[in-house]
Amino acid sequence: MAHHQLRVRLALGLFVLIVGCGTQAQPPASSVSRTVSVPAAAPQAWQPETAAGPWKYVLLHHSATETGSVASIDAEHRARRDASGNPWRGIGYHFVIGNGHGMADGQIEPTFRWKDQSAGAHAGEATFNEQGIGICLIGNFEQAPPTEKQLAAARQLVGYLKGEFRIPADRVLKHGDVKATACPGKHFPAQELARVPAVSAAPTVRVSR
Repeated sequence: MAHHQLRVRLALGLFVLIVGCGTQAQPPASSVSRTVSVPAAAPQAWQPETAAGPWKYVLLHHSATETGSVASIDAEHRARRDASGNPWRGIGYHFVIGNGHGMADGQIEPTFRWKDQSAGAHAGEATFNEQGIGICLIGNFEQAPPTEKQLAAARQLVGYLKGEFRIPADRVLKHGDVKATACPGKHFPAQELARVPAVSAAPTVRVSR
């Protein structure tokens, strides 16, 4: 009988020990979870291959086409000639943002002009070509607005450029602000992009840990 009671007590003790190990008190969630800011480097492709140019403006454009890519615009621009009759070096913009037709939707692709920090050929006015970073979004925004992914990409890029080159909101311009043109179209939210906060050196992402 005594041996039976001892086995029962040992079994009960082992049960309590096992249950206790699985139900240890946990600290409050607030003491182990907090949000911190982590600087995220700009994509490597955005980094120029030489010293930065004298950038003071951002100029926003549309391609006025339903499809397009850096390659297709480059081919088109190489067929053009300047006022002196010389052929263009190639695509006049510094960045192109795709719409899913020719490039991935929201894809940001820098051109050779950004990589070697060359003056643009996009504004139709010397000062804004030499000091303005030309961004072209694929699409005809006289007919419809950019895609959500294009706008998200444009916000990221404009915020980065504003912070990197200390460009104020009043120098983020539509092509139509410097030349008599409808570019980038009536459905393009230029004022919204101009108000995007400048990001110092690189975008900041928020993570929990």
